[in-house]
Amino acid sequence: MFTKIESRTNKGMAQAGKRKRKPRPGLIRRTLRGFVGGALRVIWWIGIRTAVLAAAVLAVATAYYASRIPDIDELLDPREGGSVTLLDASGETFAWRGQQLGITTAERVSPHLVNAVIATEDRRFYWHFGIDVQGTLRALLVNLKAGQTVQGGSSITQQVAKLVWFDNTRTLERKIKEVPAALALEWKFSKNEILSIYLNRAYLGSGATGFEAAAERYFGKTAAEVNPAEAAMLAGLLRAPSRFAPTGDLARAQSRATTIVGLMEEQGYLTKAQAEAARQHPAVLSAAAAARAGGSFADWVMSSGPEFLTRKTTEDVEVLTTFDPRIQRAAEAGMASVFGSKLKAGSNVQAAVVVMSPDGAVRAMIGGRDFGAGEGQFNRATQARRQTGSLFKPFVFAAALQAGASPYDRVLDAPLSLYIPGSGEWTPENYTRGQYRGEITLTQALAHSINTATVRLSEATGRERVRAIAQDFGLGGPMAEGPALALGVSEATLLEMTGAYGGFLNQGVRVTPYGLTELRRKSDGTPLMRGGPGQRVRVIDERAAGELIWMMRQVVEGGTGTRAQLPGGRPAAGKTGTTQAARDAWFVGFTADYVTGVWMGYDDNTPLTGTTGGGLPAEVWGEIMARIEDGLPVSPLPERAPVPPVAAAPAVPAQVESVQAAVRNAVQSVIQGLFGRN
Repeated sequence: MFTKIESRTNKGMAQAGKRKRKPRPGLIRRTLRGFVGGALRVIWWIGIRTAVLAAAVLAVATAYYASRIPDIDELLDPREGGSVTLLDASGETFAWRGQQLGITTAERVSPHLVNAVIATEDRRFYWHFGIDVQGTLRALLVNLKAGQTVQGGSSITQQVAKLVWFDNTRTLERKIKEVPAALALEWKFSKNEILSIYLNRAYLGSGATGFEAAAERYFGKTAAEVNPAEAAMLAGLLRAPSRFAPTGDLARAQSRATTIVGLMEEQGYLTKAQAEAARQHPAVLSAAAAARAGGSFADWVMSSGPEFLTRKTTEDVEVLTTFDPRIQRAAEAGMASVFGSKLKAGSNVQAAVVVMSPDGAVRAMIGGRDFGAGEGQFNRATQARRQTGSLFKPFVFAAALQAGASPYDRVLDAPLSLYIPGSGEWTPENYTRGQYRGEITLTQALAHSINTATVRLSEATGRERVRAIAQDFGLGGPMAEGPALALGVSEATLLEMTGAYGGFLNQGVRVTPYGLTELRRKSDGTPLMRGGPGQRVRVIDERAAGELIWMMRQVVEGGTGTRAQLPGGRPAAGKTGTTQAARDAWFVGFTADYVTGVWMGYDDNTPLTGTTGGGLPAEVWGEIMARIEDGLPVSPLPERAPVPPVAAAPAVPAQVESVQAAVRNAVQSVIQGLFGRN
């Protein structure tokens, strides 16, 4: 039996051996296998050595960046300059300039803020080694699908590396360099230290660098005090500070914050109730941030102060100013009221407003119709030099009054031609075109803005005297040499003209517009400089100033400025101004309390259509001043009414005079006969 079994087994083995035999691979297959195997061995050999080399390069690069990392204290304060906080006349903050920053740490800020930043920017921050591989791959896939860079995959550590060493451009080279830089940061600092650097160096719009400054800028509180809704809004600024800034578009910022609240809820940082409360009560701006007031005023104060203490300050300072938010709101509301009802939709005509106290303290300023709280916009109130037109005429009349003229003196309104050497005949015309009044008083000439009469008065008084008066009242630019000087062909800013008219209200004493009252160190309140009214310089005497104010009141009561009349019979004085081809329209006037100037025109000098200084500018002035003066007692202007000329005695006929002489002689003879000669 065993022999049979064995034979079967051997037979089976023989058959199995036959089944295992396979045909030998052909030459081509053997060649391909050899080639592929060799290639894999070469790739493996190169890959191992490349990996080793890359690791070595990465280690060297990491060590290089680690050697260049500044101390933590220096990294927490990235500014090259200081910040400027501007306070209004009541001591309340209304604007910020410079690099806003308040140093903080991850341990000191609100936990909601830390959670919002982590949830938004790097949810695996506390677990990765500086590079979020998963996040990078996810961003790569999204960008490849979109065909462009739409999502960043940088970890917070990589973003810190970018803030410390690199610019904001997106290039492959920069992304590669971020890797060793991030590893170096992880090597040297703890996670919370890295997060603290990020919280202090991230730019969050409106000049705010870091979350401490942003919390103060937008919400008027510290970063430790923000609630979940506010934390979400601040974290939302990291992606696009300008686009999501709440001062630019609050609704958009709130929408972005709602998205981040959802991320915080999803990742367990907020309960459902907390998230719902944050959505129902979104963050809102502080009163100062919401007002968006004083942008043009703040820029002017910054430019008027010493550069090393304002624009290039190396430390945080506070500037106390003359700014009055109530008056600013009144100015903005008054201008909006007139323009909203009188201008065509889409009109890009510009306007500027300055309001100041009689001593030169500027209380409000509008640099243009589109001027918000942004920094560095073109300020038409202080930077635009424009022809003044008839707004210049009060200087002619001031010079004449100072020289001894009376408002009741008479001047001729009739055709006039003057020969100007090198230019030929110059013939000024009135606005009425060919209509003349003959002999009129100086008061009538000013009230109705008569060109021919004003030129005659200027020539009689002397151009040099007129020019000197205007310069002494504060007009600093070049002035025309010819007789057209009297008609305002020279240029000035609205601030200069308003300040000069302030000198009229100040009874002939020049005032210098000012906005800065004190500049002090923010940390300890140490005063660094003081400002205020300039030195008192009398330009014309009180009689001339008082009579000029009386004449300018006639402009408002019955002349070209009647649209500027104020309710309640409040006395007001001023002057209209319209330049050649109506490229500029002005009205500057005053009550006993404030001097206000209004300018209108196009930036490209396009002529205004149907607008003169006595039109929209006077209406804007009236609307603004009515709001400013609302609730204030009515005070008289410091005017001096001139004494009317005494009527001359009627002429005595010659016959009557001879009879009178005969009577006198007869009476004298009788007296001599009775009493004799002595």
